[in-house]
Amino acid sequence: MNTPLPSLDEILLDAAVVTLPMRVKFRGILEREALIFRGPTGWGEFSPFPEYDDAESAAWLRGGLEAAWRGFPEPVRHRIPINATVPAVGPASVAAILERFGGATAVKVKVAERGQSVEDDVARVAEVRRLLPDAAVRVDANGGWDRDLAVDALTRLAEFTLEYAEQPVPDIAGLRMVREELRRRGVPVLIAADESVRKETDPLLVAREDAADLIIVKAAPLGGVRRAVDIVAQAGLPAVVSSALDTSVGIRAGVALAAALPELPYACGLGTVSLMDGDVTNTPLMPDGGYLLVRDVQVSDDLLARYAAPVDRTRWWMERLTRVHAMLAGQ
Repeated sequence: MNTPLPSLDEILLDAAVVTLPMRVKFRGILEREALIFRGPTGWGEFSPFPEYDDAESAAWLRGGLEAAWRGFPEPVRHRIPINATVPAVGPASVAAILERFGGATAVKVKVAERGQSVEDDVARVAEVRRLLPDAAVRVDANGGWDRDLAVDALTRLAEFTLEYAEQPVPDIAGLRMVREELRRRGVPVLIAADESVRKETDPLLVAREDAADLIIVKAAPLGGVRRAVDIVAQAGLPAVVSSALDTSVGIRAGVALAAALPELPYACGLGTVSLMDGDVTNTPLMPDGGYLLVRDVQVSDDLLARYAAPVDRTRWWMERLTRVHAMLAGQ
């Protein structure tokens, strides 16, 4: 941060931990936990997934503190195109999920779910394409395939005219190999890097290795809006802004990132509040007509109370915040 790190007491002065129910299982969870806090410039969110260690979580705290203690850059656009997100559900559930995304004309479909097959993925993508024949469809494997399976699966899925495939394999060398093999076969599927940007110590390595056609950027895992904007500029690749299954407070940071980028060639994955059955605001950041407006979020005390995390989970998050804040203070 370019501003002084606030003290732990300042952060805790107006902080709360919430547990929000999901409408469908997403990323293997049915509840999403988040710690939110208020600072001089608004609300910030600290919600790294529980399995992330303190070192990885530090960037998430930087991002939340930027929002609450510094604010966001001036926007260059005032509405953001949004993609719908379809979890790893059966075809019969796809229509109901798409209805919640307010007329989005781009759809991200989760694939490579543990315990499922490529046939399941094909059926899900086929249903999306049947329902939305003109939509821009992209798939996200979250690194769930090995190299050979990724090539075979994407060759099959290419018949549905994919916009791109996000993180088909877990490593950068694998991304480069899959990208090259698809090109060799004449399969017109672009490769996007997500985890290979936000989980690498060097988020620019994937660009230097020529392993992707575009990058996925998320404000919280990259340490805030300004750092993410800088990474996009240095990478020199088209960027898609996405979320990490945030509350509307965290989505606000993603919207600020999408609004600050000089170019925004793809619809953004910032509509995931639509997958939740609760939020911290009475006016959630949910897409309408395929867009999110750039606006601030007013947090509701009543909703903080309704979705307050159990005592043991609140304690866990406060202890985690304490450790990660000490780590930032020592850097």
